[in-house]
Amino acid sequence: MAGKWESIGRPGYLGKHRDNKHFLWNQLYGEGNWRLAWNVGERFVDKAGAYVLYEEAYFQFFAKNMNYAYWLVKDAGEIYDDEVSNVDSGFDYGKQETTRTHLQDIAIRRCLLRLGMWFEGTELVRIRQEEGTNPLSVILSPGRVPFHKPELIVCLETVSWWYKGTIESWYQNNKYLQAKT
Repeated sequence: MAGKWESIGRPGYLGKHRDNKHFLWNQLYGEGNWRLAWNVGERFVDKAGAYVLYEEAYFQFFAKNMNYAYWLVKDAGEIYDDEVSNVDSGFDYGKQETTRTHLQDIAIRRCLLRLGMWFEGTELVRIRQEEGTNPLSVILSPGRVPFHKPELIVCLETVSWWYKGTIESWYQNNKYLQAKT
């Protein structure tokens, strides 16, 4: 019989330590006996559910700020987060080939598809907080784009490289480590 999930705590930003943390949690709780889950009001969702909300925040942002979508498709031939190899992930959140989890590039590609738009430019645009050469790198950073349902961000919201009320703030603050009981 499958056990219930108990929240152990909020692991915060994992970044390049993601794989080491996963290894540690496998040692502590056993492989398959822990998960990351995101608080959404009265329930928790898995990665797939979190990615739906993450992407929807970008979609709502573009719907209200189409000038950024037009600017992006005009300048960019493609986008990435931390490594050029991110381009190969296409629309698949499961293709995480680097030591960090990259979602914004995938979410933005999927949003452009939903908007019936695609890249027409030649520039490879990095979408990452303060690290790209195009101004859109920062403007479209998940640490700057507002989360579309700020009321869902848990109390005691922490910040790091992201601002309060943003997509990244929701993603990091609502993320919990859970173990089977």
